[in-house]
Amino acid sequence: MKKVLFAAAALLFAASCNNTANTNATATETEAKAEVGASDLAFVRTDAVFAESEIFKTEGVALQSKNEKTQQTLAQKEQKLQNEMVQLQEKYQKGLITTIEAQRKEQDLQKRIAAYQENAQKQLRALEEENVVFQNRMGDLMQRAIDEINADGAYKMIVNATALLDASEELDITSVVLAKVNELYAADKAAAKSEK
Repeated sequence: MKKVLFAAAALLFAASCNNTANTNATATETEAKAEVGASDLAFVRTDAVFAESEIFKTEGVALQSKNEKTQQTLAQKEQKLQNEMVQLQEKYQKGLITTIEAQRKEQDLQKRIAAYQENAQKQLRALEEENVVFQNRMGDLMQRAIDEINADGAYKMIVNATALLDASEELDITSVVLAKVNELYAADKAAAKSEK
């Protein structure tokens, strides 16, 4: 009987120790979560800042439109040159032009195609450079905004939400970053006007 009571007491003691350990672990986790509060961590939805910013609404949309128009124009020119080549081949195959005339026209067309390709590459490189400059300006504005927002070091970590799987909305500072980006963009525009 004493053995049974002793075993029962030992089991109760062990269970009590486990509950205390679990309680201590939960308390430690709670303390850790309390230490990492909303003021320590934040995330930014950079794609939202990008799409809703004044710089994108003015310059970004215009650049996007320019990209689309250039692509369409180049595609139309390429299609026109291809059609001319097909028509030349059809005329030659039907015997409507001589071999010498077909060769001369083909050489002329080949020169025009080469000139088109060179011009297209220049235009595409220029557009690519404009896009890179725009992306860099946008990145610079966002970084400056975050630097100003966190100038006091209130946040120990600010992350890009594009890879974020789950987080409390309390940690979202997107609207604050967007407002600061727009403020900095307006200041940059004003400074550029005053320099002129």
